[in-house]
Amino acid sequence: MNDTTSPASSTPTKPSWRDAWLVYLEPASWRMLFLGFSAGLPLLLVLGTLSFRLREAGIDRSTIGFLSWVGLVYGFKWVWAPLVDRLSLPLLTKLLGRRRSWLVFAQCLVIVGLVGMGWCDPQSNLEPVVWCALLVAFGSATQDIALDAFRIESADTQHQAALAATYQTGYRLAMIWAGAGVLWVAARASVVPVAPADAVASVYQHLAWQTAYWVMAASMSVGLLTVLFSAEPTAIELTPARNVKEWLQSALVEPFADFIRRYQWQAVIILLLIAIYRISDVVMGIMANPFYVDMGYTKDEVAAVSKVFGVIMTLVGAFIGGVLSMRLGVMRILMLGAVLSAATNLLFAWLAGVGHDLTALIWVVSADNLASGIASAAFIAYLSGLTNVNYSATQYALFSSMMLLAPKWLAGFSGVYVDAHGYAAFFNSTALLGIPVLLLVWLAARQSKA
Repeated sequence: MNDTTSPASSTPTKPSWRDAWLVYLEPASWRMLFLGFSAGLPLLLVLGTLSFRLREAGIDRSTIGFLSWVGLVYGFKWVWAPLVDRLSLPLLTKLLGRRRSWLVFAQCLVIVGLVGMGWCDPQSNLEPVVWCALLVAFGSATQDIALDAFRIESADTQHQAALAATYQTGYRLAMIWAGAGVLWVAARASVVPVAPADAVASVYQHLAWQTAYWVMAASMSVGLLTVLFSAEPTAIELTPARNVKEWLQSALVEPFADFIRRYQWQAVIILLLIAIYRISDVVMGIMANPFYVDMGYTKDEVAAVSKVFGVIMTLVGAFIGGVLSMRLGVMRILMLGAVLSAATNLLFAWLAGVGHDLTALIWVVSADNLASGIASAAFIAYLSGLTNVNYSATQYALFSSMMLLAPKWLAGFSGVYVDAHGYAAFFNSTALLGIPVLLLVWLAARQSKA
């Protein structure tokens, strides 16, 4: 198999354990930490946090549900990924380079959108808030496209797992800030009402939410400054297109044709693996919160365990996965992540029989998140290794978009299954979904050695 997936195509030497851990102190790793924060910040602000704000403003639940479709923008980012991959931005590209110019442009879109979401009051006029949320989602998805390309072109294949781990760390920290942090800021900015609130709408304070969203917009400066103080990664020089047809061929057709050309019939196995690798986690995750409620866990208990133990163990798993991938190879850790992701679902089946036990919940959630961190670090490294640096943005956008389509579709039936068979059977079934994943990892590993 031709290795045209990274700047360095020669076989890398295996680093020592000490060198494998020290990679997290390198400037590239720190850059991905801050850029990961910038990538993770907008997501909840147009989904979970926005829903909280709209409900407090008195918007009905049906409308809030329809507005969650704003998140579909992320699933179709592969449509405009070829433009991000090949198109130069006037002035910006000349000043910053192709990747950094698109990152700055996308981050500015997010900032403008967040400022607009804070400025507009959904209680008096919802439509401007929706348009601003769409702008944030579009800017965020575009940032993801450019950032994936920036990461892939910033280091060789051997270092991709470590960059993925630090990226995930920044991403998770940003989601805490955009979830719990924005509520904390809004609460501190609220004015104590002079009369008791007897309705949901009466407790809504637009200025408090305005302050919170503007603080989030200012927080995007973390990523913006990181891009401005970073060097443009070395990329293959693009040949100017002579006409529109030639440009469409190079921007839209060639990225997909290149992938098929390089992997031929093996592309089927690779695409199947991408499509279902996270299926156990995604399908199980839909029923996790209803399970906690039905088991009698309080909101405080679930929040403490998932936000503290869960986040910590995910980050630990991501760093472990990054180091092990460098030392033992991505495919071995990809297999380990698949085994652990399926096996930890069996722990939830056991927890269903135990009932309300906070200590047991801590152990199960910790194990599940540790497995998820290991699997994610290896999987991102694997996807990065599949791309060709000529089309890194387009190809990675395609991979990262398709990896959730089948799991998300199947997860829609999870509630029906639980109603019919119970939680224990459901969790055991999600573990069994991991068996085809193990087979595909084994086949992909064999073809990578061919």
